[in-house]
Amino acid sequence: MQPWVLKAMQRWPNVPAVFGWLSLDRRGRWLVKDELITRPQIIETIDANYGADEYGRWYFQNGPQRGYMRLAYAPFVLHMNDGVLSTHTRQEVEKTTGVYIDEEGSLLFATDQGPGVLIDTDLDWALTCIHHNGKAVQVDDIADALTVPSGSSTELVFIWQGTTQPIARLDFADQPAAFNFVRDPQPRANERAATNAPD
Repeated sequence: MQPWVLKAMQRWPNVPAVFGWLSLDRRGRWLVKDELITRPQIIETIDANYGADEYGRWYFQNGPQRGYMRLAYAPFVLHMNDGVLSTHTRQEVEKTTGVYIDEEGSLLFATDQGPGVLIDTDLDWALTCIHHNGKAVQVDDIADALTVPSGSSTELVFIWQGTTQPIARLDFADQPAAFNFVRDPQPRANERAATNAPD
């Protein structure tokens, strides 16, 4: 969090949170009331003050007020640029600890930044990293992996940065429980929520 945000939180610690106004789409773009946020300064501020609470609800800390995020997929959207894997908030991923494929063929990574889905425009890069029985993956290999039940291992592996990680099947619906995040945050019992959006 930025220093000015931390100071505002200390000064006004009991400002009700906002639910249902902010969201993160599948391409890593912030929205307010389903309208794209395009001003660079606002995007940078959200990026710098994005985090999660103890219940797995992700939010933007806007000064003293917390705005909870609806997630189209995962808390982060990952991009590959010039050999560097990074989040939509421009944080470099230094380590991945798991690779998962859902029923549609999307790839979710467990990373040192948090769980992130690879943006679809970078799937060509990912395919160069996926292998089956020591060989480059083929279309039929992926089709076979998609028939494996959620929560099971596949015969695919992901080779990147000198490490080899097995690729597991994990349905879209099963991912929040597996990685402790909430796609549609709601107020908890006895938790005050603001009725209006932040200014």
